[in-house]
Amino acid sequence: MKWFIKSLLNGILTIVPIALVIYVVYKMFVFLDSLLGNIMKPYLDENYVPGIGLLATIILLTLLGWLSTKFITGAIISLVDIVLNKIPFVKTIYSVIKDTIHSFVGDKKSFSKVALVTMPGTNMKCLGFITTENLHDLHDDLIGHVAVYIPQTFQVAGMTFLIPKEDIEILDIKSEEAMKFILSGGMASKKES
Repeated sequence: MKWFIKSLLNGILTIVPIALVIYVVYKMFVFLDSLLGNIMKPYLDENYVPGIGLLATIILLTLLGWLSTKFITGAIISLVDIVLNKIPFVKTIYSVIKDTIHSFVGDKKSFSKVALVTMPGTNMKCLGFITTENLHDLHDDLIGHVAVYIPQTFQVAGMTFLIPKEDIEILDIKSEEAMKFILSGGMASKKES
Protein backbone atom coordinates (compact mmCIF):
# COMPACT_ATOMS: atom_id res chain seq x y z
CA MET A 1 0.00 0.00 0.00
CA LYS A 2 2.89 2.39 0.80
CA TRP A 3 4.36 1.72 -2.64
CA PHE A 4 1.03 2.60 -4.29
CA ILE A 5 0.63 5.90 -2.39
CA LYS A 6 4.27 6.88 -2.99
CA SER A 7 3.98 6.09 -6.72
CA LEU A 8 0.68 7.99 -6.95
CA LEU A 9 2.17 11.06 -5.25
CA ASN A 10 5.25 10.91 -7.52
CA GLY A 11 2.96 10.67 -10.53
CA ILE A 12 0.96 13.70 -9.36
CA LEU A 13 4.10 15.73 -8.63
CA THR A 14 5.60 14.84 -12.01
CA ILE A 15 2.67 14.85 -14.39
CA VAL A 16 0.26 17.50 -13.02
CA PRO A 17 2.60 20.52 -13.51
CA ILE A 18 3.46 19.36 -17.04
CA ALA A 19 -0.20 18.70 -17.88
CA LEU A 20 -1.29 22.09 -16.50
CA VAL A 21 1.37 23.96 -18.52
CA ILE A 22 0.37 22.08 -21.69
CA TYR A 23 -3.31 22.83 -20.98
CA VAL A 24 -2.70 26.56 -20.37
CA VAL A 25 -0.50 26.90 -23.48
CA TYR A 26 -3.11 25.03 -25.54
CA LYS A 27 -5.96 27.25 -24.26
CA MET A 28 -3.89 30.39 -24.98
CA PHE A 29 -3.16 29.11 -28.49
CA VAL A 30 -6.85 28.34 -29.13
CA PHE A 31 -7.91 31.76 -27.82
CA LEU A 32 -5.32 33.71 -29.81
CA ASP A 33 -5.95 31.62 -32.92
CA SER A 34 -9.70 32.25 -32.66
CA LEU A 35 -9.34 36.07 -32.58
CA LEU A 36 -8.98 36.26 -36.36
CA GLY A 37 -9.33 32.55 -37.06
CA ASN A 38 -13.11 32.61 -36.56
CA ILE A 39 -13.34 35.35 -39.19
CA MET A 40 -11.08 33.49 -41.62
CA LYS A 41 -12.61 29.98 -41.27
CA PRO A 42 -15.70 30.60 -43.45
CA TYR A 43 -13.52 31.95 -46.28
CA LEU A 44 -10.87 29.25 -46.10
CA ASP A 45 -13.38 26.45 -45.41
CA GLU A 46 -11.52 23.09 -45.35
CA ASN A 47 -8.20 24.80 -46.19
CA TYR A 48 -8.07 26.39 -42.72
CA VAL A 49 -5.08 25.21 -40.71
CA PRO A 50 -4.98 25.79 -36.94
CA GLY A 51 -2.49 28.56 -36.27
CA ILE A 52 -3.38 30.73 -39.28
CA GLY A 53 -5.58 32.90 -37.04
CA LEU A 54 -2.70 33.33 -34.56
CA LEU A 55 -0.29 34.19 -37.37
CA ALA A 56 -2.80 36.67 -38.82
CA THR A 57 -3.27 38.24 -35.35
CA ILE A 58 0.50 38.66 -34.92
CA ILE A 59 0.83 40.18 -38.42
CA LEU A 60 -2.13 42.52 -37.79
CA LEU A 61 -0.77 43.69 -34.42
CA THR A 62 2.67 44.26 -35.95
CA LEU A 63 1.15 46.21 -38.84
CA LEU A 64 -1.00 48.32 -36.49
CA GLY A 65 2.03 48.95 -34.27
CA TRP A 66 4.03 50.12 -37.27
CA LEU A 67 1.14 52.26 -38.54
CA SER A 68 0.72 53.88 -35.12
CA THR A 69 4.12 55.54 -35.62
CA LYS A 70 3.20 57.02 -39.01
CA PHE A 71 1.76 60.53 -39.32
CA ILE A 72 -1.82 59.96 -40.54
CA THR A 73 -2.56 56.67 -38.78
CA GLY A 74 -0.68 57.86 -35.69
CA ALA A 75 -2.93 60.94 -35.63
CA ILE A 76 -6.04 58.75 -35.95
CA ILE A 77 -4.89 56.49 -33.11
CA SER A 78 -4.09 59.57 -30.99
CA LEU A 79 -7.58 60.90 -31.72
CA VAL A 80 -9.16 57.59 -30.66
CA ASP A 81 -6.99 57.71 -27.51
CA ILE A 82 -8.21 61.24 -26.72
CA VAL A 83 -11.86 60.29 -27.32
CA LEU A 84 -11.62 57.20 -25.11
CA ASN A 85 -10.03 59.30 -22.36
CA LYS A 86 -13.00 61.72 -22.40
CA ILE A 87 -15.90 59.26 -22.13
CA PRO A 88 -16.97 58.75 -18.49
CA PHE A 89 -16.50 55.20 -17.17
CA VAL A 90 -14.86 54.14 -20.47
CA LYS A 91 -11.84 56.32 -19.67
CA THR A 92 -11.35 54.50 -16.36
CA ILE A 93 -11.43 51.06 -17.97
CA TYR A 94 -9.29 52.21 -20.90
CA SER A 95 -6.62 53.85 -18.73
CA VAL A 96 -6.39 50.85 -16.38
CA ILE A 97 -5.99 48.41 -19.29
CA LYS A 98 -3.55 50.70 -21.12
CA ASP A 99 -1.41 51.37 -18.03
CA THR A 100 -1.38 47.69 -17.06
CA ILE A 101 -0.22 46.59 -20.51
CA HIS A 102 2.42 49.35 -20.58
CA SER A 103 3.66 48.30 -17.14
CA PHE A 104 4.45 44.80 -18.42
CA VAL A 105 5.65 45.38 -21.98
CA GLY A 106 6.08 49.13 -22.40
CA ASP A 107 8.92 51.49 -21.57
CA LYS A 108 7.68 52.16 -18.03
CA LYS A 109 7.81 48.66 -16.56
CA SER A 110 6.26 48.84 -13.11
CA PHE A 111 7.22 45.49 -11.67
CA SER A 112 10.96 45.89 -12.25
CA LYS A 113 11.86 46.88 -8.66
CA VAL A 114 11.40 44.34 -5.86
CA ALA A 115 10.75 45.89 -2.45
CA LEU A 116 11.21 44.37 0.98
CA VAL A 117 8.63 45.90 3.31
CA THR A 118 8.67 45.65 7.10
CA MET A 119 5.15 45.35 8.50
CA PRO A 120 4.48 48.23 10.95
CA GLY A 121 5.01 47.38 14.61
CA THR A 122 6.51 43.95 13.84
CA ASN A 123 9.68 42.31 12.60
CA MET A 124 7.73 40.59 9.80
CA LYS A 125 8.72 41.37 6.24
CA CYS A 126 6.99 40.83 2.91
CA LEU A 127 7.99 41.12 -0.72
CA GLY A 128 6.28 43.45 -3.15
CA PHE A 129 6.83 45.42 -6.32
CA ILE A 130 7.14 49.18 -6.65
CA THR A 131 4.47 50.27 -9.11
CA THR A 132 4.69 54.07 -8.75
CA GLU A 133 7.33 56.27 -7.20
CA ASN A 134 5.61 59.59 -7.92
CA LEU A 135 2.52 59.85 -5.67
CA HIS A 136 2.47 63.59 -4.96
CA ASP A 137 0.19 64.05 -8.01
CA LEU A 138 -2.38 61.88 -6.21
CA HIS A 139 -2.24 63.81 -2.93
CA ASP A 140 0.18 66.27 -1.30
CA ASP A 141 0.49 64.16 1.87
CA LEU A 142 2.01 61.35 -0.20
CA ILE A 143 5.25 63.15 -1.04
CA GLY A 144 8.03 60.75 -0.13
CA HIS A 145 5.79 57.68 -0.48
CA VAL A 146 5.82 54.95 -3.11
CA ALA A 147 3.10 52.52 -4.20
CA VAL A 148 4.04 48.92 -3.47
CA TYR A 149 1.93 46.07 -4.83
CA ILE A 150 2.04 43.03 -2.58
CA PRO A 151 0.67 39.91 -4.32
CA GLN A 152 -1.05 37.17 -2.38
CA THR A 153 0.30 33.64 -2.27
CA PHE A 154 -1.16 31.05 -4.70
CA GLN A 155 -3.09 33.72 -6.65
CA VAL A 156 -2.58 36.91 -8.63
CA ALA A 157 -4.72 39.07 -6.32
CA GLY A 158 -2.97 41.44 -3.97
CA MET A 159 -3.04 44.82 -2.28
CA THR A 160 -1.38 48.13 -3.04
CA PHE A 161 0.14 49.95 -0.08
CA LEU A 162 1.40 53.54 -0.04
CA ILE A 163 4.58 53.34 2.02
CA PRO A 164 7.20 55.95 2.95
CA LYS A 165 10.38 55.43 0.91
CA GLU A 166 12.51 55.07 4.03
CA ASP A 167 10.42 52.09 5.19
CA ILE A 168 11.26 49.93 2.19
CA GLU A 169 14.41 48.28 0.95
CA ILE A 170 14.97 47.68 -2.77
CA LEU A 171 16.28 44.15 -3.35
CA ASP A 172 18.67 43.29 -6.16
CA ILE A 173 16.76 40.29 -7.47
CA LYS A 174 14.80 39.70 -10.65
CA SER A 175 11.10 40.45 -10.40
CA GLU A 176 10.32 37.05 -11.97
CA GLU A 177 12.18 35.29 -9.14
CA ALA A 178 10.38 37.37 -6.50
CA MET A 179 6.97 36.71 -8.10
CA LYS A 180 7.70 32.97 -8.29
CA PHE A 181 8.72 33.02 -4.61
CA ILE A 182 5.60 34.95 -3.54
CA LEU A 183 3.07 32.99 -5.61
CA SER A 184 4.49 29.66 -4.44
CA GLY A 185 4.33 30.67 -0.77
CA GLY A 186 8.12 30.58 -0.53
CA MET A 187 8.37 27.02 -1.84
CA ALA A 188 10.15 28.12 -5.03
CA SER A 189 13.28 29.91 -3.93
CA LYS A 190 16.08 31.26 -6.10
CA LYS A 191 18.79 29.19 -4.47
CA GLU A 192 17.67 25.60 -4.25
CA SER A 193 20.00 23.13 -2.60
